[in-house]
Amino acid sequence: MAVQIPRSLLGWSRPLRLHLGVLVVASLICTSTPIIWMAFSQGRTAAVAAGAQQMREMSMRLIEGYRNTLQAGNDAVALASTLQQLASPPPGDIRAKETFLIEALRNVPNATSIYAGYPDGSYLQVISTVRDDVRRTLAVPEGTAFAVRTVARRDRPDVISTLRFLDNRAGEISARNVEYASFDPRERPWYRAVVQDHAPVSVGPYVAGTLQAPTLTIAAPTRDDGKVVVGINIHLRTVSRLLDASAISPRARAYIIDDGDYLVAHSDPAIMGRLMALWSRARGAIGATSDGFDSSLPTVARLRQDPAFADGGLARVTLDGERYLIQIAPIAVSGLFTGSEAAIVVPLDDLVAQANRLLLHNLLIAAGFVIAGVAASVLLSRMVSRSLNQLAEEARRIGDLDIREKAVSHSWITEINMLATALAASRRAIGQFALYVPREVVRRIVDPEGPAIDKAKRQEVTVLFTDIRDFTTISEQHSPEEVVDTLSAYFELLNGIAEHHGGTVIQYLGDSIFVMWNAPVEDIRHAEHGCRCALAMKAAVDVLNEDSRRDGLPELVTRFGLHTGPAVVGSFGAASRQQYTAMGDTINVASRLEGLNKEFDTSILVSGATRDAVGDRFDLRPRGPVQLKGRAGKVDVWELAGASGKAGHRQQ
Repeated sequence: MAVQIPRSLLGWSRPLRLHLGVLVVASLICTSTPIIWMAFSQGRTAAVAAGAQQMREMSMRLIEGYRNTLQAGNDAVALASTLQQLASPPPGDIRAKETFLIEALRNVPNATSIYAGYPDGSYLQVISTVRDDVRRTLAVPEGTAFAVRTVARRDRPDVISTLRFLDNRAGEISARNVEYASFDPRERPWYRAVVQDHAPVSVGPYVAGTLQAPTLTIAAPTRDDGKVVVGINIHLRTVSRLLDASAISPRARAYIIDDGDYLVAHSDPAIMGRLMALWSRARGAIGATSDGFDSSLPTVARLRQDPAFADGGLARVTLDGERYLIQIAPIAVSGLFTGSEAAIVVPLDDLVAQANRLLLHNLLIAAGFVIAGVAASVLLSRMVSRSLNQLAEEARRIGDLDIREKAVSHSWITEINMLATALAASRRAIGQFALYVPREVVRRIVDPEGPAIDKAKRQEVTVLFTDIRDFTTISEQHSPEEVVDTLSAYFELLNGIAEHHGGTVIQYLGDSIFVMWNAPVEDIRHAEHGCRCALAMKAAVDVLNEDSRRDGLPELVTRFGLHTGPAVVGSFGAASRQQYTAMGDTINVASRLEGLNKEFDTSILVSGATRDAVGDRFDLRPRGPVQLKGRAGKVDVWELAGASGKAGHRQQ
């Protein structure tokens, strides 16, 4: 009889590997999720803070680069205004003038050109040809580093208007005459502003005369003649390059607006191209269309009025449904370009992109750990469940009273090894217990779901008693060791036959055996099974005696008594010591019938009650009513000679 798991537990029980897997995965998720989220939240906050700091630093570098360019241009103009050679118009001291202007232009690499304009209309300009658009506009020959434009003797027949091309060492490569009538420095805005104010000025953007491109200019009068004006040009494309904010983020942009909130330059080349086209056509068109270049311009114009942001504070705004950081900083240099400011606009998501990438990275790592945890839990659960299944199988065998010795299961888990050792000890203990207590009783004791061993109760049973004839004489004629060996083989034989026929060996009484049917296991054919068991035992003993005669061992002639009737069956004894047995007249009658064989010289005697229970399935010979010792009435006695030809009939 296998050990059964309680039904109440089966509904809720699941394999260990499932529980262990769920536990490991849940533990990993519960552990990793808060950590990842905290890391992400802190990382996002840190990323925004770091991005804002980077934006401040980058914007300051960007603005400082722009300011430095303006300052370098202003310094170059200031120095040129003090040079005595520049006070006289060309072609006087032309080489000295060219040399100085070239060196000044070298010291301001972001400037496009440096020049001097005179009250007689003369003009001397040195142009850097590093930029491709300048080279295309002037159609410079290969190897040109500088182009020198000279206009002199405008009112004389021998007018000079040339464009000379010099290499990096100021050596002349080629020269050509150019139209001069359309260009008069005295008509240019920088010259007029200086002559009018008698002080350094900043002008622009405006379209330069020689290159025909939007330009910013710093100009100043010379020290010796207020009508001789020295100026330096910074091309708007150079300004756009100085505003490059891609180091902050790929979508960051920067631009310059003047005191009228008009766009002057932008870091986006496409926007800058459109802007330069408008500057080239008409200065006044910029104000009407500047809002269309960048959607942040109205917001920047509003922030310029707020003291918290006008001097470099960071503002968080929403533009077109997206969050941005905006920083505004003034760019005035030495009183020039007053009112102009640089604005830097950065999408907030770009600043936290690294945090988002880190989150994804952490999630992938966490997923890897979860997958590894699942795999490890499956492996672990299989290893554990395999050991536990072996222990469960061992427990089932113990419940079936399969008490054969087997190797103890070994595991790398200490507790499982302890449990395996405990089960092995239980198997040995139950095995020993089953040697002294009927096996079915043991089964009921060890099976928690099986029927319990009840207190003594009345029920119908069939009882068999056996006894060996002249056993006292046999014991006297042989050594104790021989008697024990012979009796052990005898009991082993009869015990196996009794269990085979469904009987329970209740007790060994010296050389006798007390066997019972219909308790503790219910058996509706208990009388029939008792008769068949008695016949099988007699046949087996006959064979055993033949072998004993051949081997010179004592014969064990056995007598059997069978009776069917009511008895009180169950546990008897003290509270601390119980015995499973049966008591009552039925037991006594069976014992007396066994002893009556001696008077009739028979082997198996059964009572009339047993005969009535088995009907005609056996060959039963009447021996008459017999007065049994200790009973007032007589008992109908029958000799069981064998099975009837109608043995195949089964009681319904």
